[in-house]
Amino acid sequence: MQILPAIDIRGGQCVRLRQGDYGQETIFGDDPIAMAQKWEAAGGHRIHIVDLDGAKAGKPINLDAIRGIASALSVPIQVGGGIRNDDTVKLLLEECGVDRVIIGTQALKQPEWFSDVVHRYPNRVALGLDARDSMVATEGWLDVSKTSAIELAKQYVGLPIGAVIYTNIANDGMMQGIDEGTIQDMLALAALGLPVIASGGVTTVADITRLAEASLGQPNLVGAITGRALYEGTLTVTEAVEAVKAVKS
Repeated sequence: MQILPAIDIRGGQCVRLRQGDYGQETIFGDDPIAMAQKWEAAGGHRIHIVDLDGAKAGKPINLDAIRGIASALSVPIQVGGGIRNDDTVKLLLEECGVDRVIIGTQALKQPEWFSDVVHRYPNRVALGLDARDSMVATEGWLDVSKTSAIELAKQYVGLPIGAVIYTNIANDGMMQGIDEGTIQDMLALAALGLPVIASGGVTTVADITRLAEASLGQPNLVGAITGRALYEGTLTVTEAVEAVKAVKS
């Protein structure tokens, strides 16, 4: 199970939001490249980047930072936030050094387009499933749809999707741990045959251990993203990597 340290970029700075609320922002640094290098050096398997300005604008905004991170690291990076057309996908995957793009809003609104992109870039497109009360949220979490996360995911079973990143918005940035209901949602997604990455609420070593234990019975639970916990110091990348190793051994 991979550990994916998260870097959320807004205005060129490393920030974290609470429950996706742009009005509840904490700034943790002004150098996303240095932050990414720090997480790589600590043992992170892949860096998870969200362009918060891009999610709101509907197109990537922090491209200089994304390019800089991609060129500075040897581990792969995945990027989400405002990826809603062919030009943006091509820009990030072919010109910016990004290994995997994360698409959420358009997977709900334009399923045929999303399927086409997945076929054109096999294993390099992730489905971003951001849910509030198990219902999909879009447009940088500003809107909640009437489609359940499981229902949306079922449309894409059998496609060469790189990962499904499942985030319970209620937990994201709240430092309250990952709840059992969210884990069950993730296991249900994994049972569809989709590779699932947990996101939102991963706060302590106990959360990592719980996810790693769940992955023993469901190998399609392939990763965990952690963000605010790393910045607040309730978890380190090294502790998370070691916790997974301990369970797997």
